[in-house]
This record gives sequence, structure tokens and C-alpha cells, in this order.
Amino acid sequence: MSGALVIISVYLFLVGSCVASFINVVIDRVPQGKSIVSDRSHCDACQHPIKAYDLIPVISYILLRGKCRYCKQKIGLQSFIIECLGGLMMLFCFYRFGVSWMTPLSFLIFMILLAVTMIDFDTMTIPNGLVISLFVLAVLHCFIWPELDLLTRVIGMVSVSGIMLAMTLMIPDSFGGGDIKLMAVSGFLLGWANNLLAAFIGILIAGVYAIYLLMTKKNSRKDHIAFGPYLSVGIFMALLYGNDIIRLYLSLFHL
Repeated sequence: MSGALVIISVYLFLVGSCVASFINVVIDRVPQGKSIVSDRSHCDACQHPIKAYDLIPVISYILLRGKCRYCKQKIGLQSFIIECLGGLMMLFCFYRFGVSWMTPLSFLIFMILLAVTMIDFDTMTIPNGLVISLFVLAVLHCFIWPELDLLTRVIGMVSVSGIMLAMTLMIPDSFGGGDIKLMAVSGFLLGWANNLLAAFIGILIAGVYAIYLLMTKKNSRKDHIAFGPYLSVGIFMALLYGNDIIRLYLSLFHL
């Protein structure tokens, strides 16, 4: 690996971890109805405001050994993991798309889907603000990826969400409103074919996890699980590799 590539990789990792640090704030504060910009960061245990030099993504956690500088209480590992994941995913998106607008766009889409995942796991809800943010990125995708025409995107908006809405009307609580809105925006982002693929991947993963919960008796058939995280995995996989997966599938039947 050349020196220039090392410098670029380190830079991208730092940028990605900084964005992920902000996503940590979103994950923590949005469900509580708190501002994500005006309130100062503080230790949850002792409420002491955290100085800027203790908010450096990844590095501060390591230097502080995962503890608050003031009260020495342990800092949750989740924030550190998300910051590392943000840095790694920035590198991954760069590896996938190279020097193009798709690199930052796909990374930001991943960050929003990550926030959706964590918040849905914790609260069983998907905030409208995150869905709107994803829609804004989907609109930008129209200009960055003009190969996907507007009609295909509009059809995509109802290709999955319409079915989910109909099922919810027939069988109450089949899907949450957040899941339906998420797949509507996903359809505009991906188009109908890749949106169907995203839904299939999400349902497949959720189904496997649900079977595991039933077999281990951690859930009963009447219990609900958060569906947004699995849909988010499907959406991101379809964004990155959807066309390749579909071509591979069709090649099996020589279509």
C-alpha cells in the first residue's frame, strides 16, 4: 500500500468516525425528544459536561480507557463500536465506489440506516426525521445515478410499501407505520426491482432471527420484533450490490 493511499485511508476513517459520533448523539437524544445540536454532551452518570478534547472519536475512548474522566464510571461500549464502524464503512464505501459522489452518499445512507436500526431496536419506532433525511438523500441519488429513471423510482415507492399497508389494514399491526414509510423512501432510492430485493433480504434475515427466538423460547408467537433493522440491512445491500445479485439470480435460469 502506497503512502498516499495510507494517508487517504486514515483521513477517510477519521471523517467516517466523526460522522458516526454525531449519529451516536442522534441515537441517544432523538428518542428522548432532546435537541441534537444545542445541548452540551455530558456524562450520564455524574452529569459533568464533557470537554472537547474528550470527544475525539475513537481516540478519546481509548485514552480514557472507556471511563469518564471525572467520575470514572464506565462509558458504554456502543458509542465506541459505532464510531469504529463509521470509519470502517467510509473506507468500505470508498472501496466500493471509488472517487465519486456515490461514496459519501452511500456512507450517509448507511449512517441514517444505522440510526434507524439502533433506535428501532431500543424503542420499536422509526423517527420521521430519519425517514425524511433518507428521502433527501434519495432525491440527491436521482442526480448522481440518472440511469434509474423517475418512473421506476415512483413505482418503487409503492412496490413494497403498498403491500405492507394493505396487509396492515387487513391484519392490524402487521407492520409499523415507520416500516411502511421506510420502504416507500427505499423504493424511490432503489427503484422497484432493488426495493423488492431489499424487502426479501430483510424478511429473510428477520425470519431466521424470529425462528431462533422461538426455538430458544426468548419470544412467543404473539411478540413483535423490530423490523426496521432487517429492512435497513436489505436496503443497504441492495444499494451496493442489488444489480449484481439480481443478475446472478437471473443467470441461474439463463434469463
